[in-house]
Parts: sequence; structure tokens; C-alpha cells
Amino acid sequence: MSTNLISKKFSNLENKKIYIYTLGCKVNQYESDAMTQELISYGCTSVPEDQAADIYIINTCSVTNMADKKSRQMINRMRRKNSDAIIAATGCYVQATGDELVKNGTVDLIIGNNRKKDVARILSEYIDTKSVSDNYIDINKDPDFENLSITLPENHTRAYIKIQDGCNNFCTYCIIPYVRGRIRSKKFDDIINEANTLAKNGVKELILTGINVSSYSDISYEEEKKLEDIISEINNIKGIERIRMSSVEPRVITDKFLETVKNSDKFCPHFHLSLQSACNNTLKAMNRKYTIEEYKDTCKKLRETFDDPAITTDIIVGFPGETDEDFQDTIKNLTELGLYEIHTFKYSRRKGTVADKMKDQIDEKVKNSRSDAVLELTAKQKKVFENKFINKSQDVLIEEIVNIDGKKYYRGHTTRYVLVDIPLSSVLAEGEDENKYINELISFTLT
Repeated sequence: MSTNLISKKFSNLENKKIYIYTLGCKVNQYESDAMTQELISYGCTSVPEDQAADIYIINTCSVTNMADKKSRQMINRMRRKNSDAIIAATGCYVQATGDELVKNGTVDLIIGNNRKKDVARILSEYIDTKSVSDNYIDINKDPDFENLSITLPENHTRAYIKIQDGCNNFCTYCIIPYVRGRIRSKKFDDIINEANTLAKNGVKELILTGINVSSYSDISYEEEKKLEDIISEINNIKGIERIRMSSVEPRVITDKFLETVKNSDKFCPHFHLSLQSACNNTLKAMNRKYTIEEYKDTCKKLRETFDDPAITTDIIVGFPGETDEDFQDTIKNLTELGLYEIHTFKYSRRKGTVADKMKDQIDEKVKNSRSDAVLELTAKQKKVFENKFINKSQDVLIEEIVNIDGKKYYRGHTTRYVLVDIPLSSVLAEGEDENKYINELISFTLT
């Protein structure tokens, strides 16, 4: 079907003001960006939150009960902003609750996960008929990857490419396999085409993201394409300066993977290596597929391959049954690992998961105490890691200008994702436009 015919079919979207609010992960943000781009192509105008919109779309999260609560709160907030507006909800919370939100009048319509690509059709149909069809599916029975794409993100410097969706791991604390479905991967050629388009539009850094990036696989080729093949191919794209990955599991760090990324001059030695607990007892209770010894071995391989790679992770404290001894084991192992950053979360019960029904739920005061201990440890380790680069020249990709105490600074990240603020006065020559170095790589000696 031609673009003109499609535009005519969805002509009732023209001049509609839209606002999309995103909760949760980078995958959700990517999908929100893709929906925004799609709706704009049919004549919609994206407006900021402080302006009234005709259509509000809340892209929800359901990773914890607190995420569910925030999703409900944001839906109600958007309803209060304009009672006459169309309120649509999508995302993982919607997938978990089904038609409940429509039945109780909370939203006008829902858009199921893996139906975000049809956002224009669904909204157009609702405007015409006040009802919709084929807007919600049993995602656990859907084998197809939802092939969304973006041409230019709001931040022109860095862009995410969603290469994978779904998860087969079924960790005992996690609802995601039930609301995102089984593992599905984007076609290799589609990924490379999207990367080429983003590069032509000026994007300098690409981040490969998904629900479980480690599981990426395209078997339509004579030789299966894996994550390292994507990195190798993107490395050849003119204009792309940096390649990163979102969270990966230890099992993806194979000898073949390391050999590939070591030979990529654009790959950043920054690994968010999934952990969740540094105690084998707790890892087993979580149904994680590795031991702390295997995790340590992976970190050792990374450090043997790269000079001072930035290794970050997530830790859940207060998981059901986590004893004081288990937690001390976690602290001991985290201390030995010497990671750059540890993102710390207090276990939150999530209905529909195995862990929600486990005995020996941990008191909130104990969770708080354990969280504080990990936060204190990661603050020390972060300082130790960043101090390694003092008085050393680092390449910084400039993303924006910020004002700190009345002085202007360029803000960007090094290859190891260390955040750096550089005084404009130390870079600009007299009379130069201050925007000259936005979206550019500059070398700067850290102090």
C-alpha cells in the first residue's frame, strides 16, 4: 500500500496533538520513540507535558508492584489534564491487566505489547468508531518480533536499537516473561539498515537493547547471526563512533564474542553484566542460570581482554529467604569483584511470580539496611574506578550544555561511561559558537 493511501486512511489523525509518557526500561523508551515517529508521519504533533493534548498514551511498566502503582497514577494524572482527551495505555502493566482498565473506565483503549506498531491504525479506528479490534494479543503465543524502527531519537547523539524482545528465563521474582512473551529477535538486515539510517541522520553512538539481549539470534542465514555479528557489522558503518550494549548475561561473554569486540575499534569497554545476587544460595532461589564463581570468571576474562573495562551490575537485596549470612556472602563477593557501579534494588513482591509466594519474606527495615550497605560499597568502588583516569586524556562524546553554579559546561560520557563535565572556556576559542562541539568527540584530560 502506498504512503498516500495509508495517509488518506488515517487522515483523522491529522493535526491531533499527542503526548506519550514512558515508564520503565530503555526498551519502552525506544518503543515510545517509534510510536511518536509513526504518529507524526500521519500528521500528529507531539507536544510537551505542560501543553494540552488530544491523545495521551501511557507506556507502562510492570516490573514491580511499585511500577504498577506508578503506571496507574500516571494514567489518572493524564486523565485529569484533559478529560475530553483520548487516554490510551500500552506496555507491560497493560499486558498483565488485560481489558480491566477499559472495563473500569480508567482508559479509553489499550494497546497490547506487540501491537505498538499498529498505534496509528488503532487510534484512527477508535476515533471513528469508539471501539477497536485486534489491539490485544496473547503475547505468549506470538512468535513474531514487532519490527518497530526509529530514524532519529530526541537526543541526536545517542540512539537505542531494539534488537530482541521476550525472555525464556523465568526468574522467580520476574513477571516479564509473562508480559513480554518468549524470545524473539529482529532480523539482522533490519538492524543494520536501521543503524545505517541513524548514522546518516547524525547519530554517533548506538546502544543495542532488548529484554534479554544475550539471547539474540537470527537463524535465517546459513550461519546463525549472533550479538557479536551485529557489533562487527555496525563497526563498519561510517559515522558511528561508538557501540554499546544494554544489560547482558555472563553466558554471552564467550571467547568468540570477546575476540570480535576486541577487534572493534568502536566498541566501548562498558559491560552491564547481570548479577542480581552475589550469593549462590540466593541465585539458586532466584532461578538464575549461573554461579558467583562463573560470574567472577567472566569478569576476569573481560579484564584480561580490555584495559580497565567498566563493569556494572544490578543487585536485589532482601530476596525471600536471604539470611544475614547470605547477605554477608554477597558483600564479600561484591567487594572482591570491585565493580564500577552496583545498581541496588530492594526486593519488591510482584503478584504472579513464584517469589511472591515464597516463605521467609524479609522485613522492610532489613531491606533498607542491606540496601544502604551495598550503596556505601558501590560509592567507594565507583570512586576507586574513576580515580584511575585522573590526569589521563579521555575521549568524551559531548551530549549537551549544562549550567552549574552560573558556569556553562559541556556534558558527555567517556567510552567507559564515566560522566564528565567540561568547562566551555577550556574548549572554545574566542568567538566560537558554543554549540560547535555538541555531538562531537573531544579529548579531555580528567582532573
